[in-house]
Amino acid sequence: MEKEKTDPRQPKGPPIKKNVSSESFVFFALFIGFFALIGSQMGVVNMLNTMMNTAYQLLLDTIFYIMAIAVLAGAVAALFVEFGIVSVINKVLSPLMKPIYGLPGASIIGVLATYLSDNPAILTLADDQGFRRYFKKFQLPALTNLGTAFGMGLIITTFTMGIPSPNGESFVTAALIGNLGAIIGSVVSVRIMLWFTSRHYGTEEMCDVGELEGEVLEGYRVVRSGGVGSRFMNAMLEGGKSGVDMGLSVIPGVLIICTIVMMLTNGPSESGAYTGAAYEGIAFLPMVGEKLQFVLRPLFGFTSAQGVAVPITALGAAGAAIGLIPSMVQNGLAGGVDIAVFTAMCMCWSGYLSTHVAMMDSLKCPEMTSKAIISHTLGGIVAGVSAHWIYALLF
Repeated sequence: MEKEKTDPRQPKGPPIKKNVSSESFVFFALFIGFFALIGSQMGVVNMLNTMMNTAYQLLLDTIFYIMAIAVLAGAVAALFVEFGIVSVINKVLSPLMKPIYGLPGASIIGVLATYLSDNPAILTLADDQGFRRYFKKFQLPALTNLGTAFGMGLIITTFTMGIPSPNGESFVTAALIGNLGAIIGSVVSVRIMLWFTSRHYGTEEMCDVGELEGEVLEGYRVVRSGGVGSRFMNAMLEGGKSGVDMGLSVIPGVLIICTIVMMLTNGPSESGAYTGAAYEGIAFLPMVGEKLQFVLRPLFGFTSAQGVAVPITALGAAGAAIGLIPSMVQNGLAGGVDIAVFTAMCMCWSGYLSTHVAMMDSLKCPEMTSKAIISHTLGGIVAGVSAHWIYALLF
């Protein structure tokens, strides 16, 4: 592969490449090879029909459900912020951040922001000079790991709690155990990242905050204008609107990634033949999962080999990953322990492979991107293992 470089005639601007390079041929060969592998088993026409039908069914059955959950969660989150519930939580939990995470107490705000929304929410905080002033230089990059470990947490938790079980089993406890697993994974991820950054930046230099404009008023929060009733309605509706935006933003990830993953996970129709119907596939991931069961079962306790598809999908998109879970539950391929592990790993990883590069670049420390990815990979694994064993001890 050729390295990206900037044309000397265009010293400023996005990276550019030659019109024709080895990258073009390698990508085309891999692209054709991937779909040739699937098409050779399903048939080209059936493969294309299955892709379109699966994406359509995911849009109807999963996307709109996720959006509905996001709207309700967004409304609750906005009300909690508007009326000071988040501030109360911040005040109560701030003293825990230094001994547990090795970060200033202010970082708990980043946890709450990402739990109530998504990974990039922490970047808005990190860009605020009043927020950065609490951090040393080596601590700031770890915000990427901290924020990602809780990204979409409220939506993922609400979604997994509400999945109907064929035998009437409640998944509320399992989802809460998953949250506990994600917290443990986040501690591991942040601590490993801090070890890397302290060796790179040292531990004494404070973050550059430029010139803070005016005095920072501590003990106060910004609220909407108007009376209590007006603030309540505006916060609720604006929060719901943010849920719609988030629901729309997950559509590409769910439809593209989830369609491919399901085609690699599921097998042919019940008759054993390929018909082009939705949710058919070549059962590649279960084959891999079966061969790795000697490792996966003691670590994560998956009920079936298909369970490995959820954390793999969570690497790229948490919304797509949780979209796989309902059908597994309905088909008896996942139960309470799986819900706990899925919640933990979907929360902790929450698509970090697709966001870490951009987030580290936004924090102006791209040189630490690989370290952030390594740290978070280990953190997500620990999250799943922790959720499994906590569930096993309780049940």
